[in-house]
Amino acid sequence: MTEIEWWEYEDAAEMAGAVAGDVQFIIESAIDARGAAVIALPGGKTPVPIYEKLSAAKLDWKRVTIVPTDERVVPLGDALSNVTMIAKAFLPKGARVMPIVPGANADYKAAGRSADALMQDLHWPLDLCLLGVGGDGHTASIFPGPDFDEALNGPKERRALGVMPEPLPPEAPVARVTLSRQGIITARALMIAVTGAGKKRVIEDAISEGAGSPYPIGRVLADAELPVDIHWAP
Repeated sequence: MTEIEWWEYEDAAEMAGAVAGDVQFIIESAIDARGAAVIALPGGKTPVPIYEKLSAAKLDWKRVTIVPTDERVVPLGDALSNVTMIAKAFLPKGARVMPIVPGANADYKAAGRSADALMQDLHWPLDLCLLGVGGDGHTASIFPGPDFDEALNGPKERRALGVMPEPLPPEAPVARVTLSRQGIITARALMIAVTGAGKKRVIEDAISEGAGSPYPIGRVLADAELPVDIHWAP
């Protein structure tokens, strides 16, 4: 049974400050222990206030490598690109923000293999994986679709893969590259940050359903061995 600890806040601003503080501590601890930190961060709107606060932290950013938890298969600089959003916050600080999808690719599986090869060159496991969760229960870009089982149950050494959500999300109807379940749950620290009552209910249901959950987040967390901190604000 996965050990879950919920942290609830008055609003998103309060949550952003708390999560940024926790991430800063994890980065500092990794640098102290190993001389560098490798973390995975999500895209989307929810983490933007977190990144604003975190980027103001006094850290040795040149020792920090950031990868996206998932990426849309679009060119760098595209409005849908997660790494472009992350880079705006942390590249000016001196962090290494690593694109995992260098451009649009008609073969999303090849894009996934390329991303996995890039990740194989990183210090592993991740020092931190910060996840978001969609209203449909997806996390990173682990969606129902033809690649769902591979994302959950693929080879343990695979860190990332290409996936095609089915149906395609209307707000971003493109293929994705995502961390695998194994890549996520082997992180030294695993955190989730979400807002809204609907997502809270989805996560609660997914956790209670475990490995039988129809929600990807439930399947990802089922039997995860590390404790998970869930940060939530209305």
